[in-house]
Amino acid sequence: MERPSVRSYSIRGSRITDAQRQAKTALQAIHGIEFKQELIDFKAIFPKSESIIMEIGFGMGEATAIIAKNHPNNGYIAVDVHPPGIGKLLARIVENDLTNLKVIEDDVHVVMQYMIPDQALDGIHLYFPDPWPKKKHNKRRIVNEGFLQLIHPKIKTGGFIHIATDWVPYAESIKEVFAGSTLFTGGVIDKPEWRPVTRFEGQGIDKDHAVNDMLFRKV
Repeated sequence: MERPSVRSYSIRGSRITDAQRQAKTALQAIHGIEFKQELIDFKAIFPKSESIIMEIGFGMGEATAIIAKNHPNNGYIAVDVHPPGIGKLLARIVENDLTNLKVIEDDVHVVMQYMIPDQALDGIHLYFPDPWPKKKHNKRRIVNEGFLQLIHPKIKTGGFIHIATDWVPYAESIKEVFAGSTLFTGGVIDKPEWRPVTRFEGQGIDKDHAVNDMLFRKV
């Protein structure tokens, strides 16, 4: 099926190793969800799950797999466009025998629009999105007014989006976007114990990067 031509991201550093390619090819049909212009039946995919959480942009999937393993009662949908990370997360699913985690390789804007039913998500995780630090690239940041309007109907009333970033100017920008919206309420929170510190985050902390966790709930 021809997919919509929305392209709101830039794939950078997308070189994939032979091992990652083999894992991706062999496992995606089992643990992935192919893009289709039809809504996902979460009850069919996760019949025993109490909550459905989407993670947007999971990197190499380190935190994603840990969270899914530690919370077996939740169903997780992980969405990304980065082939090496997708292959790695698929391998982690097998290594940890995870049955509550599925992967979608596509632009989350397209996935949200065509595949996620309204009022379907209990929460969204957005951890360390690309900060696009150069001013001329700020418009590429995922968190903007249009993004809030996109995700709002897909989250259950009272549901949340949890964001973490180690780029302070981006944290300030995110707070400004949410402050200017009537769709969500919330702000900066202490880092939850259940959110693991990944190798990537640890490298930033070693460089004295200040990590901001923010939680916003749908009004």
